[in-house]
Amino acid sequence: MSLSADLKSTVEAVRAAVPAPIFAAIGAAISDLAASGIADRAARTGSTVPLRVLPDLDRNAVDLQRLADKGPLVVIFYRGGWCPYCNVTLRAFQRVLPQIAAAGASLVAITPEVADRASDTALKNNLGFPVLIDARNSYARSLGLVFALPESLRPQYRQIGIDLPDWNGDDRHELPLAATYVVDATGTVRWSFVEADFTTRAEPVDVLSALGRLS
Repeated sequence: MSLSADLKSTVEAVRAAVPAPIFAAIGAAISDLAASGIADRAARTGSTVPLRVLPDLDRNAVDLQRLADKGPLVVIFYRGGWCPYCNVTLRAFQRVLPQIAAAGASLVAITPEVADRASDTALKNNLGFPVLIDARNSYARSLGLVFALPESLRPQYRQIGIDLPDWNGDDRHELPLAATYVVDATGTVRWSFVEADFTTRAEPVDVLSALGRLS
């Protein structure tokens, strides 16, 4: 099954589990975010992005430049382990991790979650690739990916058990867009997926195709 099919099933599962007014409010917020044009202003194919050093789950420094020097770097930004669409996406990329490695590429996921939360996410999804902590969305911000959850949605998120300050360790209520990049050693984005609608994500097969073209 494709990731898009899994995500459609996830949408229906969330629709059944979440009170209808909250589901509708989240949908309206997605539409407003798309209309803001943030995805169009974010780093995309052809952009040059910084390759920073970020901590992993054990607080070891991971240098994205060093990874990119070894071959193409696939970077997935995800919102948090509380997000069912993120979990589905992470598992989908875990399944193609051998093909990514065979293409000479590295894969990392980047999240604003605090390390303990991100560790739980990695364990829950049996991830075999690095998960890096982007405190206060600093790195995502440099790529133009960050937005603040509307104030009207914050109590509704809490109502369904999502406390962003607890997950992220700050009270900004900021999240990254759903974004996946393939980056080379110069920091040039060779392929990208950036979407305001977090129920839509990059297909692993498209990332593998992009890596194949680079090789």
